[in-house]
Amino acid sequence: MKAIAPGKLLLTGAYAVLEGAPAIVVAIDRHAVADASRTTASPSPEVLAAFGREPAPQVDVTALHDGAGRKLGLGSSAAAVVASLGARALAAGEDPVDPLVRGRIFRAARAAHARAQAGGSGVDVAASVHGGALRYAVDGGDAGIRAIELPASLVVAAYWSGTSARTSDLRARVDALRARHPDAPVLADLRSLAGRAAEAFESAGARAFVEAARDYGRALDALGHAADAPIVPPAFRELSLAAEAEASAFLPSGAGGGDVAVWLGTAPPSAAFAALAETRSMRPLALAIDRGGVRPQSLAM
Repeated sequence: MKAIAPGKLLLTGAYAVLEGAPAIVVAIDRHAVADASRTTASPSPEVLAAFGREPAPQVDVTALHDGAGRKLGLGSSAAAVVASLGARALAAGEDPVDPLVRGRIFRAARAAHARAQAGGSGVDVAASVHGGALRYAVDGGDAGIRAIELPASLVVAAYWSGTSARTSDLRARVDALRARHPDAPVLADLRSLAGRAAEAFESAGARAFVEAARDYGRALDALGHAADAPIVPPAFRELSLAAEAEASAFLPSGAGGGDVAVWLGTAPPSAAFAALAETRSMRPLALAIDRGGVRPQSLAM
C-alpha cells in the first residue's frame, strides 16, 4: 500500500514561527511516496526517529529533488516521514485522510522531525499532513493549524537556486544571535512582520500580502547580517529589487541560504525578470497547490 505526502513552500514566517509568530505555508504538488509493501534498510534520520526498530517503508522523494539528487528546499524530509506514517496507517487498515488519523500522524511526524533536526517548528510537517494553504503558529509547544484560502489574484511562483542549504546550520546561527541578544530589534521586527503578513493573507488581499512579504524579505536579509548567516544570497537580493520594481516580492522560501525562492505578486513575473533570473542561475519550478495532504496514492489528484 502506497501513501503520498506533498512538499511545501513557506511564504512568510521563517524563523519568526519559532518564537510564536504565525507562518503562511502552502503544500505543493510534488510528493514523497511511501510503499508499505517494501521496507528500507537505510531510512532517513526523520523516518528512523519515527519508526525506531520497526521496519520502515521504502520512500521515493525524487520529485522533491533535482536531477542530480539535490534537495530543492521543498520539505522533502518532512514529506518523507509523513508519507511513511501514512503508509503505516494504510497497512493497519486506517485512513490517513481521517482527521483523527491525521492528528496522530502530525504529532508523530513533528516529534520525529524535531528529534532528527534538533528542533524546528513543524510547519513543513503540517503542510505535508493537511495540504492546501495553512496559517501555522506554535504556542507553548502546541501547534495551531488553520486552513485558509489564497487571496484572489495572488500569484505564487517558485525558483530553484541550484544550491542546497542546511537549515540546521542557518537556524543554529540565528539561535546563537537570539541567545546573545534575545531582545534584538531585528527579531522583534520579524515577529511583527510575520503577524502583519498573516493577517493580510487572510483578510486584506493579495496586494497587502505582497507588500508585507516584501518587507519580510528585507527583514530576513537584516537577520542574516545580524546573525552572520547567508539567509539571503546576493542573487536573491538582486532579484528582490527587480521584483519590487514590478510591485511584487521575491524572497527565500523557508530558512534561505540557497534552495528555493518564491515570487509573490498580482501578476506573473515579466519576461525581463525571467531573463534576469536565468542569468543568475535561478530556474523556475513548475508547481501548483496540493490540497489533498497525506493520502493513499490512489487518491492522487
